[in-house]
Amino acid sequence: MANKKNAGFLAVVAVLMVGGIAGGILLSRGSSEEKDDPNAHYSYEEAEKQLDKKLKNIKVTTVSPRKATIEIAGNNLAEELPDISKYPLSVTGRGSINLEIFSSTEKSSSGTDGWLNEIAEDFNRSGYTVDGKSASVSVRPIASGAAIDYIISGKYIPELYTPSNELWGEMVASQGVKTTMLKDRIAGNTAGILVSRDTYKKLEDKYGKVDISTIVTATVESEIAMGYTNPYASSTGLNFLVSALEEFDSNDILSKSATQQFQSFQKNVPFVAYTTLQMRDAAKNGVLDAFIMEYQGYYNATELRDYEFIPFGVRHDSPMYALGSLSSEETEVAKAFTDFCLTAESQKKAKQYGFNYLDDYKSESWNLTGNQLESAQKLWKTEKDSGSPVMAVFVADVSGSMGGAPLQNLQNSLINASQYINATNYIGLVSYSSDVSINLPIGKFDINQRSYFTGAVQDLSASGNTCTYDAVLVGLDMLREEQKKVEEETGQKVKPLLFVLSDGQTNEGNSLNNIKPIVEGMQIPCYSICYNETLGELETLSGINEAACIKADTDTVVYNLKSLFNAQM
Repeated sequence: MANKKNAGFLAVVAVLMVGGIAGGILLSRGSSEEKDDPNAHYSYEEAEKQLDKKLKNIKVTTVSPRKATIEIAGNNLAEELPDISKYPLSVTGRGSINLEIFSSTEKSSSGTDGWLNEIAEDFNRSGYTVDGKSASVSVRPIASGAAIDYIISGKYIPELYTPSNELWGEMVASQGVKTTMLKDRIAGNTAGILVSRDTYKKLEDKYGKVDISTIVTATVESEIAMGYTNPYASSTGLNFLVSALEEFDSNDILSKSATQQFQSFQKNVPFVAYTTLQMRDAAKNGVLDAFIMEYQGYYNATELRDYEFIPFGVRHDSPMYALGSLSSEETEVAKAFTDFCLTAESQKKAKQYGFNYLDDYKSESWNLTGNQLESAQKLWKTEKDSGSPVMAVFVADVSGSMGGAPLQNLQNSLINASQYINATNYIGLVSYSSDVSINLPIGKFDINQRSYFTGAVQDLSASGNTCTYDAVLVGLDMLREEQKKVEEETGQKVKPLLFVLSDGQTNEGNSLNNIKPIVEGMQIPCYSICYNETLGELETLSGINEAACIKADTDTVVYNLKSLFNAQM
């Protein structure tokens, strides 16, 4: 029984990580499987019937759960974070005095998002010296939320930091990190809400104008479907969260009134996107009427010209900060580079990259402290699913390829990241190899259920082949049955989710084509963590119902799971 328990849970993990990577490899358990039409479109009732039909051919073992000791104190942020090399430099300075810059990605990535890289390269070629020593800068692209995690944990602190907006600078300073603003703007930008033209006209006809107040009100009233990104990771997401709370109570964004109105608002948000790409795809597919983006991204995305851009909140002008106690030579280089960013030639290039537009938009001046901003994030985390708890099944791959270090890393990551799941949500666990095991039935994730979850994960063991999509079907069945039960008992609307973790190709049981119409018809998002593999079919699986597929290795999986759970659970 113990081996089956382990095999079952590992199978679930495998599904989460690689679920859909199989390149069409299928050893069908029944000849009827080959007749499925992957392009079929089922209603929910039709999907249920097809699910029941397929479940008859899937062998499922139920494992007796075991309680295990759990950690209550929480994780050490520095230990969660992967080595900084996971965020490679986009520009490498070679000077005797070299300063590293943490930069938000809209100005330090590639293509139309590479303005700061070009300016840094120009500066490094300029021959600037201090007391005869050559000076240079290095640029590390990193999302603003991840950047402050490195900085406040002390795991890695660069000399310079240029996030998208000043909110992150306030949060860094509130944690006791010496923070000196060198310039409040090096490239002008604005956060905005993109509204489809039909939606814009509808709102304009009803409210007379369209701004953030109108959009928040329309969302609360269920008139539009609004989407935004994780405020723990995204600058625009954090800006939008605070803007919405300010709309609810400008005197105290953390008040009972603001919290209650936020709960009403959030009930009409289909999902909080893990990435901007996920959100844009949802809008493209008609799931969202409005979503958030910076103007610089909107400027470069010509396919979004059918959307109106509504600016909101604080400006995203890329302030430049010096961190810690720089030497006099380092301070001179920091100021010189900041000035270099502001030259006429550099600012001309900024405009070519989509910056320095909408300069007539005035930034909100909320005068919020870093501690208040952190409290707003925590309010969002605890209240975003109030009244509509998440019900999730983890589907883990425990096939033979997961043996040894891969399985140990998977177990550690699930146990550690589970601390970021709200206790009001419902969690279950499935694993798979050649067959499927139910390692933990769905239950409210209180201390008791979390203890069983930890024990079930610890007991996973690896062997056998990989029947990812059989396990997905079993997970869907568990969600279907328990969702009906909980909604009848509590009167609460439940949000079902599936998380598939896998590191290998499917080589047994159902194929993705066999189950695709069922997943679509049941309308359950399937998030996947692709562990040490290319995305492949898992990306397709996650795209069926507007979920995200994340590629993670052993060093990044805990941090990625934490971010995903913050957004969805």
